[in-house]
Amino acid sequence: MGFVYLAALLISTGCMLLLDRRFRLFFWRDAIAATVVTTAGLAFFLIWDVFGIVTGIFYRGEGAIATGIVLAPEMPLEEPVFLTFLVICTMIAYTGAVRVLPLGRRLPARKEQAR
Repeated sequence: MGFVYLAALLISTGCMLLLDRRFRLFFWRDAIAATVVTTAGLAFFLIWDVFGIVTGIFYRGEGAIATGIVLAPEMPLEEPVFLTFLVICTMIAYTGAVRVLPLGRRLPARKEQAR
């Protein structure tokens, strides 16, 4: 029962990557850029977590569905997996939204109609 959360995170990440592959949004659009963004995002959030742990804001809760494996004090194994999923999910949602919505693109000017 202790690996349920980790398994759910890995399955969810796999599903996001399947969506990515189908629509070529992130990794399948530019693997090098996606790897850099994912690594930078993961590093940012891990530093954020370390800061929160050091200042006493973040702490590890006990849960029956977690593995119980810690990488550092108050840093469970699932945390970097979750943060990786968070970055990938965010980037796929963003690149999908940019493709579908007119974000950042200038719409053609409307011609004034004569009355």
